[in-house]
Amino acid sequence: MAGKKFVEASAGVDPEKKYSLGEACQILVKHKTAKFDETIDVAIRLGVDPKQSDQAVRGAVSLPNGLGKTVRILVFAKGEKEKEARSAGADYVGSEELIEKIQGGWTDFDKVIATPDMMGQVSKIGKVLGPRGLMPNPKVGTVTFDITKAVQENKAGKVEFRIEKAGIVHAPVGKLSFGAEKIRENVQALVDDVVKLKPAAAKGTYLRTITISSTMGPGIKIDPSSVHAI
Repeated sequence: MAGKKFVEASAGVDPEKKYSLGEACQILVKHKTAKFDETIDVAIRLGVDPKQSDQAVRGAVSLPNGLGKTVRILVFAKGEKEKEARSAGADYVGSEELIEKIQGGWTDFDKVIATPDMMGQVSKIGKVLGPRGLMPNPKVGTVTFDITKAVQENKAGKVEFRIEKAGIVHAPVGKLSFGAEKIRENVQALVDDVVKLKPAAAKGTYLRTITISSTMGPGIKIDPSSVHAI
């Protein structure tokens, strides 16, 4: 049975209607029900076959207004790059000792960045990092020698996304406290990036559906044609 607050929030949303991006963001903010600052999530269903490697969609976007949360960053690096990571503001920096700590069960961090020369060792903990979506990857800029840029972008709210088995991309885009306009800007940035990554092999309509929701609220359908990247 749906909770009272969820029912109240749902009352202002037509489940059959596709709203403009601006309208959807205003409805989200207007129907705040939780006492905490809810996270905003977007689900984009794409017209691709995720089973085909040439139709995979994966990337990272720097949200203009960040995520509204503290991002704890771990960097695998040695020597000068270790110093650079510390100067850039990384929370944890090291090599073998951090790998051993993670093998022992420690996962108290949100993002992992590594220099290319460290990936041979980092692969030892792939079974720990992979399922959590934390494995460094050059496609999203987390395997790089430009440590300063990577740390700063991820601290500021860089979001990684990848298509799931059902053909959907899920990503957080901020907090309800941002207000409608900042949420709209972040959603726009995400959709723009997803559109740029449209596989050449994709057939038919690429952006099938876009749905936005808060932690405790209902999903609000967005008309893809209201997002200017299309």
